[in-house]
Amino acid sequence: MPISELDLATRAPESDAAEDQQDSPALSAIAAPTPPPEQPQLCDNCVSDRPTPAGSGVPQGELTTLGGIDVYITKPPSYPSTPARLLLLLTGGTGLKSTNNQLQADLFSIEGNYVVVMPDLFSGDPAPNSQVKEDDPDIQAGDGGGFLGMFKLKAVETAKSFMIDMWLARHTEDKILPIIHKVLDAAKEEFADAVGNGGGVYAVGYCIGGRYVLLLGQQREKRGEDVEQGDVKEGPWIKAGAVAHATMVSRQDFVGLKAPVSLVNVESDPMFPDEVRVAGEDEMRKVGVEHEVKVYPGVPHGFAVVGEYEDGNIKEAQKTAYGQMLKWLQHH
Repeated sequence: MPISELDLATRAPESDAAEDQQDSPALSAIAAPTPPPEQPQLCDNCVSDRPTPAGSGVPQGELTTLGGIDVYITKPPSYPSTPARLLLLLTGGTGLKSTNNQLQADLFSIEGNYVVVMPDLFSGDPAPNSQVKEDDPDIQAGDGGGFLGMFKLKAVETAKSFMIDMWLARHTEDKILPIIHKVLDAAKEEFADAVGNGGGVYAVGYCIGGRYVLLLGQQREKRGEDVEQGDVKEGPWIKAGAVAHATMVSRQDFVGLKAPVSLVNVESDPMFPDEVRVAGEDEMRKVGVEHEVKVYPGVPHGFAVVGEYEDGNIKEAQKTAYGQMLKWLQHH
């Protein structure tokens, strides 16, 4: 069934790294890395925060460590006297210390009653900021800056692209996924009450982090410890997930998906091409994975993360997308 611009489609089912892997039981379940997209790319909204909305206040959680990984943890005001559930929040390239990402975690914690754990997926190395320097009038003038302006603009764009490509090469699946599993192992122990209360771990992901929600929702096969044991199935590692404008997703990321997922998509998004989304929908429908997909027109990639926009339509879409994700998690 094709998805129209704002139609909600919900389908229910009929139903380096070797040492790190030895340290974490869950890591032994990780199969060979899923092939990445042929042309991974990030846009400005993946690597730069929007202005923080006025009146948002300051983040309420704390920066600490869990499983040896830097994390931001935020808890409901009434926890632990009132039971809560555990939510893993996986960010885009702006990373752990982004105020907007921390405020996003706070929203899920306060309004959804979750203990939210947001790990540093990039080991203290967030994506290079892609914004053009505002103090260079030639660059800001662009076409109006004549040859010098065009030359500088082209040089900046080339440098940005190179820096982002180098950053992506440093933060591949075989680096990021072990970080996530270390945090998961530690969080399950530290917040066992929240995991038990929710019947598992929930996850939300934005941009780059969105892809890893899909990977955590997969059931994978690994070779058994002996020949007689054969292949052993592991996963999924989450009970349910919600993903907003994921990047670097391939068709293969939907293969083996078992956990129910909600997808927030941007119309005609080059970061998550329509053909990949449609192929993913087909795969989930074929195997009976419960899912919902909503495509938002007239919004930029990255719109669902906390951030200020002047356009009223984007603001409204932002609220709707957050509501979509929160409702999905609470339903499961």
